[in-house]
Amino acid sequence: MQQDFAQEGDDVLKALKRIALAIDSFVETFSLLALLSMILIVTLQVMTRKLFNFVLFWSEEITLLLLVWFSFLGIAIGFRERLHLAIDSFTGKFPANVNWVLDRVIYASTFAFGLYLVVYGTEFTVLMHESTLAATKLPNSLVYVIMPVTGGLVCIYSFLQFIGIDTRRHHGMEEGEH
Repeated sequence: MQQDFAQEGDDVLKALKRIALAIDSFVETFSLLALLSMILIVTLQVMTRKLFNFVLFWSEEITLLLLVWFSFLGIAIGFRERLHLAIDSFTGKFPANVNWVLDRVIYASTFAFGLYLVVYGTEFTVLMHESTLAATKLPNSLVYVIMPVTGGLVCIYSFLQFIGIDTRRHHGMEEGEH
């Protein structure tokens, strides 16, 4: 009976890990596609303006939208990979248990930042839903909806790091390990 319960727990954890990896893969793929799309749209915009004296009416707004989404998803990926700024020369002199406590304070602060993005990003997205972008007529909230999405991802990653789960998918990105 106890072994069956442990097996079910392992199955649930494996399913959760697969879901988390799928979400992470989607976020990374979407971010890379957004970056590639921005490059292509800006290149096309410059070429049409310089060669044909013609500007695509939607290119600036779509590029801005992709830039905002790429940037905010980059924030979430940065927190997941623990790429945020740190000053280790000072904290490296502390004992391991002090650094453990400091890390928990950092994870809790990061969680609070994610929660801030969720709450106020949602409020701002709702507030901006009635207005539209000038050229494409897309809802203005489309630009801001990434804030609560990023906040949710940051909350998840910081909670997992707080309880000791390594959220990094790309190892060897730390300073000095190029």
